[in-house]
Amino acid sequence: MTNTLLSFGHGYSAKALGRILLQRDWRVIGTSRSEDKAAQLMAIGVEPRIWPGADMIPALDAATHLLLSAAPDEDGDPVLRELRDEIAGRADQFQWVGYLSTTGVYGDHQGDWVDEDTPLTPATKRGIARMKAEADWASIPGLPLHIFRLAGIYGPGRGPFSKVRSGTARRIIKEGQVFSRTHVADIAQVLDTSIRKPNPGATYNVCDDDPVPPEDVIAYAAELLGLPVPPAEDFETAEMTPMARSFYAESKKVRNDRIKDELGVKLLYPDFRAGLQALYAAEVSDG
Repeated sequence: MTNTLLSFGHGYSAKALGRILLQRDWRVIGTSRSEDKAAQLMAIGVEPRIWPGADMIPALDAATHLLLSAAPDEDGDPVLRELRDEIAGRADQFQWVGYLSTTGVYGDHQGDWVDEDTPLTPATKRGIARMKAEADWASIPGLPLHIFRLAGIYGPGRGPFSKVRSGTARRIIKEGQVFSRTHVADIAQVLDTSIRKPNPGATYNVCDDDPVPPEDVIAYAAELLGLPVPPAEDFETAEMTPMARSFYAESKKVRNDRIKDELGVKLLYPDFRAGLQALYAAEVSDG
């Protein structure tokens, strides 16, 4: 049986994994919500399915591996809502199932460290929804589930440079605020390594080694570009949308020992400086 990844919500992180698997002659089936995005998937070798809408049973029948990236909504996880029974009935067919969650499930720890055994105490709607989705997936008997809690994602096309160049980047200063982050290439290598070394029931934090205040990232991006560092703004008085302000509601540093100790992963970008240097070098070489 051909190794076949069925990826629900084949977005930024899933595409990075897909590129690795396609190079090893895997079959990759990815869902998208629009015809335009489906065409983009086809152009990179992924077999697109418009979903919700398409009949997913043939794809489920073919799948040896599942990747779940679709975000939960007010009614819960969209894949489970439509396909729980079909997936549960094939639990022993799958060699590996990966669920992409978020470190937001840990909630606020006032800048302290968390690891995979830290109790989940999310305070935001997004974090609560992800915690529930994790539990709902884990409740399917016999499913070889692996949960990946991703920190803030950056990478090609998704970094601070465009905002710094346009003058819209902001350095919001909140005392004690710290975030963890991860380069998309490191997400892909963690997922790929887990596929090679499955451990059903495992949970992994995916982040780099250097949680830092967000204003440090903006400042370093400006330095790389040779542009002025945006002025500091006090969080308490800064004008921000409720969504933007909500990202500052939680502060924590995330440990990543398990991906190193259990999977043997060596991070490609162990801190944001290495990641931003690589992104900048790629932009320069692309002209």
